[in-house]
Amino acid sequence: MKEFGSQCYESAFYFNFDEEGNLSSIFENNKDPLRIIELLGLMRGMKIFPERHLIILDEVQECPAALNSLKYFCEKVREYHVVSAGSMLGTLLAQPKSYPVGKVNILNVRPLTFDEFLEATDKPLLDYCSTLKRGAVIESFFHNRLTEAYNYYLIIGGMPECVATWVNTKDPQKIRELQSELVCLYENDFSKHNGKVNSGRILLVFRSIVSQLAKANEKFVYGCAKEGARAREFETAIEWLVSAGMVIRANNVCKPEHPLVAFDQPNHFKLFLFDVGLLKNMAGISNEAILLKSDYQFKGALTENYILQQIRDSFDVGPRYFVTSSYGEIDFLVQCGMDIVPIEVKGGEQTRAVSFKNYLNRYSPNKAIQFSKNKYSICQGYTNIPLYLAYMAKELM
Repeated sequence: MKEFGSQCYESAFYFNFDEEGNLSSIFENNKDPLRIIELLGLMRGMKIFPERHLIILDEVQECPAALNSLKYFCEKVREYHVVSAGSMLGTLLAQPKSYPVGKVNILNVRPLTFDEFLEATDKPLLDYCSTLKRGAVIESFFHNRLTEAYNYYLIIGGMPECVATWVNTKDPQKIRELQSELVCLYENDFSKHNGKVNSGRILLVFRSIVSQLAKANEKFVYGCAKEGARAREFETAIEWLVSAGMVIRANNVCKPEHPLVAFDQPNHFKLFLFDVGLLKNMAGISNEAILLKSDYQFKGALTENYILQQIRDSFDVGPRYFVTSSYGEIDFLVQCGMDIVPIEVKGGEQTRAVSFKNYLNRYSPNKAIQFSKNKYSICQGYTNIPLYLAYMAKELM
């Protein structure tokens, strides 16, 4: 936000509700946005001018009145430009009284996707990928380099500080320490921002994700979070984590038909972590296991988590998954126009997938995707897309 303010405005006025204890009183005691701007200017000893200056409100979740004030800025003083941000902000936006409906533009900031990771670490490789079209041939030289970059992404993940640290130091030990610190900070934030939700239950759900994915359960099992647990004990905690952006929820569908959302089974779902690098750290996977192309117990789960991160915003609807007793499990289903696209995820070069082939034979979809470490190819009934090109899946299938 500060970078945006310095590039696009004469100057930016930065306010942090977590660091400045008395800041909240300005918004709690005033509804007039001009009065608020006047007081903010007095705090910094400078007059704030419309359009020339940017007002930055950070850690806004600490002051719901500030978030609510944005509607008055929009209605009465649109010439003043305001940007807000905050940790776990999704949990605050989920509260009807706090959300200025129709008055703000929402931008979800997530970990870097693989293409953004390439832009930060190896721009020429990203430039090469941008030249690829459907049916293209990927030369072995670039395939090998991109596969290596993908392995690095599994280790480093997409958290901006982790990526920046890797670019500056190339020190895997610092990455490991930073990831552990981030996980610890997030867990501490659960109790800080949880509101009325039981923070202990939030923590139990969060820490159970590794074991849930390792067991390849067909759905989230509450007993993995706490022995004897029932859904009603943890439903609110799960919704809190989803709203906070800490976990990604993928629902099972009872039918692979259009419109996909209509066949959601809300009580039959899986939870994935929001960043594959942090998941790798929480699972205790060694860098050697990833770099030496060996098979390890968590490989499939880590790869699925990676794919979900890359494709979650690429298609019209998705991702969901599909489980039947007759055909087994399809890792993901996405909706692309009228097409329901099945997705098979493989962490290596071995691509034997009985459930996927059974699905293709039964439903004969117009489009189907298999992700693997093999080169890009258009096969009979499906497209094999290298894991490193997951972000381009819609264009290449």
